[in-house]
Amino acid sequence: MREAGAAYRIADIAKDDRPRERLLLQGAEALSRAELLAILLRVGTERENAIELAQHILKDFNGLAGVQRASIPELTAVHGVGEAKACQIKAAIELGRRLARDLPDDRPLISSPQSVADLVMYDMAALLQENLWVILLDMKNRLMAIEKLYVGSLNSSTVRIGELFRGAIQRSAASVILVHNHPSGDPTPSPEDIAMTRAAIQAGKLLDIAVLDHLVIGQGKFTSIKDNQGSLFPG
Repeated sequence: MREAGAAYRIADIAKDDRPRERLLLQGAEALSRAELLAILLRVGTERENAIELAQHILKDFNGLAGVQRASIPELTAVHGVGEAKACQIKAAIELGRRLARDLPDDRPLISSPQSVADLVMYDMAALLQENLWVILLDMKNRLMAIEKLYVGSLNSSTVRIGELFRGAIQRSAASVILVHNHPSGDPTPSPEDIAMTRAAIQAGKLLDIAVLDHLVIGQGKFTSIKDNQGSLFPG
């Protein structure tokens, strides 16, 4: 039993939920930002375990970018974060920043509907069921990630529009492109495809994440809904 006033440790969390064990079993990419930060913090406070303290920090500073901008005194103003923890956090973020700077920027540049099709058509044309993927882009329209979200019949009742933006929010993407396939081979957008595109564009406006296009992939051909229904998209 934990003594009164003692700090919550990661060791106090159920073993299967401990971020270090999950990292060893599943890899760092499987962990949330709070879990990664909790590994650096190691212990929490008398009221919060390390993961809860990490969530608290991320909320207070409006995400990882805010933590990066925060000064050591600002970090240590958070209950449970001393100078040693603040320095560890800042050092880890700086290592990540330097790694990103040192790596060659070889991510594909998405400059047209054809460049999107070239990226996904080979894989999507072979799928036997409808799949909906979301392509995440940075400020320079370079590929950040491709998220494979839905498999099966795609319509407004099965696709949760907010789910389309979860990865973009987590990764601070500047824009997204929706892509899905028609197993029939005909890439003509259906009324449901148009309705989903319209709903996604409106949600993106509220989140300040631009929906640049929605491609429908067929057998060896594709349709850009932006080219097909340009009035849906903001100028």
